[in-house]
Amino acid sequence: MTALLNASAKGVYTISATPFAESGEIDWASVDTLIEFYLRCGVAGLTILGMMGEAQKLSDEESVQFTRHYLRRVDGRVPVIVGVSNPGTANLIKLSRAAMDAGACGVMIAPLTGLKTESAIVAYFDQVVAALGADVPVVYQDYPQSTQADISVESFLKIVDSHPGVVMFKHEDCPGLKKLSQLRQACDGSARRYVSILVGNGGLYVPQELARGADGIMTGFAYPEMLVEVCALFAAGKANEAEDLFDLYLPLVRHEQQPGFGLAVRKEILRRRGAIRSATVRAPGAKLDAGDLDELDHLLARLTARLAARRDGRKRAVA
Repeated sequence: MTALLNASAKGVYTISATPFAESGEIDWASVDTLIEFYLRCGVAGLTILGMMGEAQKLSDEESVQFTRHYLRRVDGRVPVIVGVSNPGTANLIKLSRAAMDAGACGVMIAPLTGLKTESAIVAYFDQVVAALGADVPVVYQDYPQSTQADISVESFLKIVDSHPGVVMFKHEDCPGLKKLSQLRQACDGSARRYVSILVGNGGLYVPQELARGADGIMTGFAYPEMLVEVCALFAAGKANEAEDLFDLYLPLVRHEQQPGFGLAVRKEILRRRGAIRSATVRAPGAKLDAGDLDELDHLLARLTARLAARRDGRKRAVA
């Protein structure tokens, strides 16, 4: 049985893509190969049905089916968080219970889109957490660029103090580095209980976020092994080496993070890496044209050359 998520969680929890066939149906064979790809990359955990996982394009029935299939395939090898955000509380609770029954370690919830005040956000989480029950670990997803629901550190701390089951904060506010520092200081395990902080935003600001006290990364970058190594280097006190490695991939990290387009890029890279059979983004969604593919060829060729130069430099240093 998979252990429940708790505030000690750290490392890379990759946001999983949802593979689709060209027909738009879920490609179950590619779900399996994608899981094995992520595990070979050394991730500490996985998150499914996030915004990058096109959760909003799945029916409620598909979401439950996908969750159960995914958890069966992972089979407890790493913890799996399930995104359950939904405009309907009853649907959110139903998926949460199905996920936990299938072996999820916890659920991730974003506030309802467009909640106008911070008190409304706090009240919403009071309601949802009460309906879930105290035994379901919760990740608070803070992504106001999408939800238009802004919350301050002070208001989030009200949720922390009221609900011990909220054990992780997914930080995606932007600009948000000061907010991350304030939250880390407030939830440091002494003045207040510790809360794990994992960061997203496509990984754009990972070195700065780790330096400010983030515990890990929760994003879907198509080279998760880089994020794993960067986290490990930071943990080993090798921040400069970690940032040097991150810099090699930064043009591709940035390219993948383009709103409304980056997911198609990410899926195409995953296809090229053998993780999935098709780069299809379920409609409505972007599709790469010949110019886009040429552009990606150029970026990947540059990355390959820079990684080779890094390996050669290491060999010379050892010699």
